[in-house]
This record gives sequence, structure tokens and C-alpha cells, in this order.
Amino acid sequence: MSHHHHPTHGAGWILRLSIFATLAFTGFEAYAGFRSGSLALLSDAGHNFTDALALVLAAIGLYFQSKPADHVKTYGYQRTGVIAAFLNACALLIISFAIIWQAVGRMIHPEPVNDVVMIWVAAIAVVLNGAIMAALHSRERHDLNIRAAFIHMLGDALGALAIIAGAVVIRLTGWLYIDPLLSVGIAALIVYTAWGITRESLNILLEGLPSGLELKNVTKAMSDVEGVLDVHDLHIWSLGSNTHALSSHVLIEDMPPSASDRILKRINKVLAGFGIHHTTIQFEHAPCVLSDNGCRMGADHTHQHEHSQSQK
Repeated sequence: MSHHHHPTHGAGWILRLSIFATLAFTGFEAYAGFRSGSLALLSDAGHNFTDALALVLAAIGLYFQSKPADHVKTYGYQRTGVIAAFLNACALLIISFAIIWQAVGRMIHPEPVNDVVMIWVAAIAVVLNGAIMAALHSRERHDLNIRAAFIHMLGDALGALAIIAGAVVIRLTGWLYIDPLLSVGIAALIVYTAWGITRESLNILLEGLPSGLELKNVTKAMSDVEGVLDVHDLHIWSLGSNTHALSSHVLIEDMPPSASDRILKRINKVLAGFGIHHTTIQFEHAPCVLSDNGCRMGADHTHQHEHSQSQK
């Protein structure tokens, strides 16, 4: 049996607006960086530009993963969102190491900065990225692709806060090392969060067991369904970041399809409790030998196969 569930998140317009706002601010921040001679602002402008690219990837992924299945892409395009999330996470890791490399250079050769311009421009960045994060927050928990874009915005907001804090400390104490030290801490946080997205997206692309599920628990739940004698050849994977699929062989008594259909419905009701809504169950029938304890399989039984599939 197969049935499909394609959730929609309604985040397309948020991503489009965020792309425009981020690109506009990137241009403004780059101009301010050149005018003030602030390497920190120029670096943050580059970070914002990669954020805009991340949002573009997220928007492309969201568009494709919402497209229905066709005769070529029979599972649909949900994996495009996962691929976009993986690329975003890889970009985050590269950016983080670039920040650390630049911070090390700044610690070896400290440079004076225009702290007033840094504070005002970074404050605008905090407001902008905070607004985008607030718009994406309710959706990023349910979509890996949106979460990657959310982490990009979080990283940039933290970077802007670090610029403000560093500028204030520099203005009060003249200690130039605070800026690269904060940058290293922010980069480490970005690496930690990006690695989680990388690991999860790779697990989906490699068709690993979805996060939060245990194969033995699903097997036991299916085996406990009335009429099920055995469960084997069980496979569970993710079509997208929030759509799981399952295929399995289920051994039942020898019975007509009308009777086995009731077992099928009970199995799918159990699987829905695990968040699995796309299932393919292949029944194997075993001859039944009546005894005092009910039905049991004969010693010389042979399996008969029934592949039941329907759409919902």
C-alpha cells in the first residue's frame, strides 16, 4: 500500500522578501565598509552575500520540493530541498573556517577600526536578520531546507552582535583583540549547528533511518497488529526532511484480499503514529493449521505473496 503526504509551508514569499532585503543591505554594508575602512564590515558584507545565496537556494529547494510527482520523478522533488540544505550547510562550514582564518590574522596583526560606523551598521544588521529569523522560525523546525536558511540568518545576527560588542569594547578600552576573539566564538557556534544539518541531510540522501525512529520499535508495533504473524525486510527512509516512507514484507494467514485489507488498514494506522504516511506492504500468506492455541503455521508451510498497493 502506498499513500502520500506532501506538506506545504507557505514560506516562499518570506524567502523572496528576505532575498531582496539581504541583497540591499549587503550593498549598503559594503559601501559603509569601504567608506570607513572597516575590514570587519566588509567581511560581514561578504557573509551577508552568502546569506542571500543561501536564501536563493532555499527558495529554489522549496519550489521544487512542492512540485507534484510525475512519470519521471515518481517520488516528486522533495529531495531538492534536502540537497539545498546540504549545500547551505557546507557553505556555512566554509564560511566559518574563513572567519577563523581571518580572525587569526587579525590577532597577529591588529588593525584600527571605525567603531561608530561599525556599531550603527551592525545594529541595522541585527534588526534585519532578527526580522527574517522571526518570519522563518515557525517553519524551520519542520523543514531542513528552511532550517539551513534560518541558521544562516542566526549566524549573521550573532556576527553583527559581536561587531557591536567588539566596537564598544574597542571604544572604551582600545583593546583590538576582542573582535577576532568574538569572531572565533561565533564561527565555532556556526560549525556546531551547520554540522547537525550536514549530518541530517546526508542521512536523508543516503536513505538512512529517519532521525527519532528506531527500527526495532516500528517492527514490534507492526508485529503487535492483530493478524500479523511476522514482519521482515523492513526498510524506512525519508523522501524529504519531513516525509517518511516504509516498505516491508508482512506474514499473515492465508486469506482473501478483502480480509487482508483490514489488517493493512490497522498496520497503516499504527505507522501513522510514527509519522510514516507513505507505505508499501507486501503480504506473504502462510497455510494455517488449527490447534488449541488458535492458528499456527505448518512445519512444511510455503509462502504465497500478495503485493497490495493503493493511493491515498
